[in-house]
Amino acid sequence: MASVTIFRKLNRFQKRTFSFKTIEARWTEMTSPYTQKPSVRNFSEGVAAAESSSNLILYSFWQSSCSWRVRFALNLKGLPYEYRAVNLSKGEQHTPEFEKINPLRYVPVLVDGDVIISDSYAISLFLEEKYPQRPLLPTDPRRRTVNLQVASIISSSIQPLHMLSVLKHIEDRFGAEERLLWAHTYMEKGFLALEKVLEDFDGRYATGEEVYMADVFLAPQVAMATERFKIDMSKFPRLGRIYESLKTLPEFQAASPQRQPDAVH
Repeated sequence: MASVTIFRKLNRFQKRTFSFKTIEARWTEMTSPYTQKPSVRNFSEGVAAAESSSNLILYSFWQSSCSWRVRFALNLKGLPYEYRAVNLSKGEQHTPEFEKINPLRYVPVLVDGDVIISDSYAISLFLEEKYPQRPLLPTDPRRRTVNLQVASIISSSIQPLHMLSVLKHIEDRFGAEERLLWAHTYMEKGFLALEKVLEDFDGRYATGEEVYMADVFLAPQVAMATERFKIDMSKFPRLGRIYESLKTLPEFQAASPQRQPDAVH
């Protein structure tokens, strides 16, 4: 189905035009960056306005770490995009309209013309293929492979195990204490593996002095681990050091949950 047909049906989702260049300009103008949200338009105002401002459309939820990865990647590549909020708290991902975009009913979803991609890992590879500026993968085969490995570990072996739906199921069956223990166990297991995978690399970031896909996936995961689950990162000194470098980047800060148009403060 052509993407424009889908868009016309998704009038319940909020639409914002979002460009890192715009945020960067505001950064220099305001002492507290991004304290004002971008202008909000209801989808019913028309598809034409969206198409005139950006070819890329991101369906996102402000608290989603998977969406955070994609926002970070788009910012690093300097790609403007239209932000469409899908409120997971209200169950908007379960609507028939959204299911037409992603049958799994998860965010993020990236739309580029007639191409619709769900899953942050697939989206990152698509962006790297189509928009090669500011590469997310190094040319060196070993570093490239490690970046893909780190991204895969986070997206397939860490984050899915502490999704809200999984944790709710654990809590409903075994109680709140077991929910927290479950999250800590599998996050720390994954972080320990990442420490070993990255142990041969020195530099400010995961695989050296440049920010690549490993960093794009790692930074939101560490942020969620420390802020939401209170993971002690002193157990993982390498990951903690990398995160301290990444969290100062304007592209990462602009992608953070509290600075998204649909954030609830």
